[in-house]
Amino acid sequence: MTIVAVIPAFNEEVHIHDVIKKAKHYVDEIIVVDDCSKDATAFIAQSLGVRVVHHDRNMGKVESLRSGFSAAKELKPRIIVTIYANGYHNPEDIPRLVEPIYWLEADVVSGNTIFKDQDVLSLIGMDDYPDHSLMCDTAIDTGLIEQCMGFTAFSANAVDSLRFHENGTAVEITLLQDVKNAGYDIKLLSASPLFEYDHSVFHKYRIGVVVAAYNEEKLIRTTISGMPDYISRIYVVNDCSTDSTAQVLESIDDPRLCVITHEVNQGVGAANLHGYQEALKENMDIAVIMNGDNQMNPLQLPNLLMPIIEGKADYTKGNRLFHEEYRVGMSKWRSFGNSMLTMITKIASGNWHIMDPQNGYTAISKKALSNIDINSLYTYYGYCNDVLIKLNTFGFKVMDIPMPSRYGQERSSIKYSRYISKVSVMLFRKFLWRLKMKYMVMSFHPLVLFYIFGMVLVPSGVLLGSYIFISKLITGWPVSTNMPLLDALLLITGIQFTLFAMLFDMQENNHLLANQ
Repeated sequence: MTIVAVIPAFNEEVHIHDVIKKAKHYVDEIIVVDDCSKDATAFIAQSLGVRVVHHDRNMGKVESLRSGFSAAKELKPRIIVTIYANGYHNPEDIPRLVEPIYWLEADVVSGNTIFKDQDVLSLIGMDDYPDHSLMCDTAIDTGLIEQCMGFTAFSANAVDSLRFHENGTAVEITLLQDVKNAGYDIKLLSASPLFEYDHSVFHKYRIGVVVAAYNEEKLIRTTISGMPDYISRIYVVNDCSTDSTAQVLESIDDPRLCVITHEVNQGVGAANLHGYQEALKENMDIAVIMNGDNQMNPLQLPNLLMPIIEGKADYTKGNRLFHEEYRVGMSKWRSFGNSMLTMITKIASGNWHIMDPQNGYTAISKKALSNIDINSLYTYYGYCNDVLIKLNTFGFKVMDIPMPSRYGQERSSIKYSRYISKVSVMLFRKFLWRLKMKYMVMSFHPLVLFYIFGMVLVPSGVLLGSYIFISKLITGWPVSTNMPLLDALLLITGIQFTLFAMLFDMQENNHLLANQ
């Protein structure tokens, strides 16, 4: 075993998938220390086939690193690399970190993303002027050190000098001090983050979050308290809850909170519609949809917001189906139903590149929101499918954002047989509306005729085939020998018309493919 990566992780479902995937290209073994995460961190790591060390309780980063190094030393590696699961470190830098150790130029190589080399030397007490050490600078907090440092390669010899003690100093610094005090050579390199979001850019935009809440007394406070400080407004729509949701909302002291109350339960679609309307009234630049059940991780917000801010998309949505390891907690029946509705929605909406249309974690630009006629929005659970159809009809770009499913204390009240049947009927009606508006009213394309011929010929072929089958095998009625040929002609021609219509629809919508 040559190189082992140790990844301490606590609630890092947002980035850990990409960190592990990339790290696998550069190391021989990966050990993830799950510090009693409450999200899908451990499931994702296990699904990717790496070794996971579990903590029964949250013990902090020092103990996570101690556990990780202890497990790594059992493999007798030549080099151990520490890398964080939060996206602060880019695994593509691993070759640069380990190369000096291979060439015996250093025992430890530390990468940092912000500090200058002299600053790091000062932090670990190796500068020429110890009295001016940044250790005494209160402006250098542990959060900044964690963001800039901690991406370090240790030779096997240097590993034995690590004490993993807590003395009030960031562990990233104490580990380097340990190897320095033991007389090992340290080399410093600049490194790059895997994901780099300047959160200050979000403060330049008015971002509103719409939260539909029905009987969410246990989770609504947690949902609201998790909103980042760059969120300008939080629109909670209390959809006539029968529990103490209203009282909980009244007790929350957050100036961003705006509570909209329904006197009659109107459904999640109506709740989001009224939240959207308030967002437009208050001139929000971006409106985000989150549920009040804490299913939607606020750490995913930058992934949803940046494509809209950068002009790559008008609407972003979560996608739990992109990676198999993201489907934690999703039953096979739920996954099957979601996959079936995905295909139906692709056809109905013309957004052929999207998946997981039932994912309600979305963000939409003010321009798109004000131009898709939200007042006619479907008010049942299929509202998100309706939005996708409207977005395509009016020429707005949609982008999928891969993210893991997240289920917790909440229990879904959806009856899937009724849900799929109702939404399927709605999708067919909206599909016809899209064809009329997009390809007949606003413009014209003969694919409409192809779809019409397909919708007439295929059912006709099915009905004629059923008649032939019943007549021949059950009733014994005589059937002309030409009937099967006619039936085959109807079916083949109808299927061809339908497939050509889909092909033309895809070609017409290629320009709406967002830059993923």
